[in-house]
Amino acid sequence: MVSIADFSIENECGVNLIAGVDEAGRGPLCGPVVAAAVIFPNRDIEIPVVIRDSKKMSPHQRAVAYDWITQNTIWAVGQCGPKEIDELNILWASMRAMERAVEKLSRAPELCLIDGNRVPKNLRGRAVVRGDAKSISIAAASIIAKETRDKIMHDLAVRFPMYGWDKNAGYPTAEHLSAIEKYGVTEHHRRSFGPVKNALNSNNKD
Repeated sequence: MVSIADFSIENECGVNLIAGVDEAGRGPLCGPVVAAAVIFPNRDIEIPVVIRDSKKMSPHQRAVAYDWITQNTIWAVGQCGPKEIDELNILWASMRAMERAVEKLSRAPELCLIDGNRVPKNLRGRAVVRGDAKSISIAAASIIAKETRDKIMHDLAVRFPMYGWDKNAGYPTAEHLSAIEKYGVTEHHRRSFGPVKNALNSNNKD
C-alpha cells in the first residue's frame, strides 16, 4: 500500500508557520550533504502535483514537483561540503545543513518537523520517523534537497566525467569505486568514508 503524505501532522501542532526539513546525500562518497526547509504558508492550497518521499518518485515527477514547490512555498537550502563532513562526521554535518536551511528561510518557522529521529540542537522542532512518507512539508523538503543535490553532482560530473556522478550521484556503485581505483580521489570526495579512506591508504603504501 502506497502511503500518502498529508498535512495531518502539521495541523495537529497548533501553530501556523511550520517548516518541513529533510536532507539528501548522507550515503554518497563525495559531494555535499544538502538539506532543505519548506513552509506551506497556506495549507488549504490545492496541490496539483505529486508530493511524497522523493525516493519513491520518478525523475520527471520530482522535476515537476520541484518547480511547483519553489513557486508556491517558502523554501531554502543549506549544505555542508566534504571537508566539513570529514571534520564533523556525516550525522552532525547533516544536522548543521538542516540548521543552515532553516536559517535561510525568509520567514522564521514557529516549529520544524525534522525527518528522522533527531532534532538539530539549534532548532525548535519535532522529529518524525519516516516523515517524508507522512508529512507533505517534509516530503516537499526531501524533493528540494534531492533535486538540488542531483544538480550539484551533474555539474561536478561535467568537470570529472570519469566518475559517473551524473548517474550515480556519488554513491558507491561499482562504476564509481572502479573509477576511484583508476583515477584516484578528488577534492570533492569524503576522505573519512571507508572506500575513499582505503583508496588513500592504498596510494600511500605504493
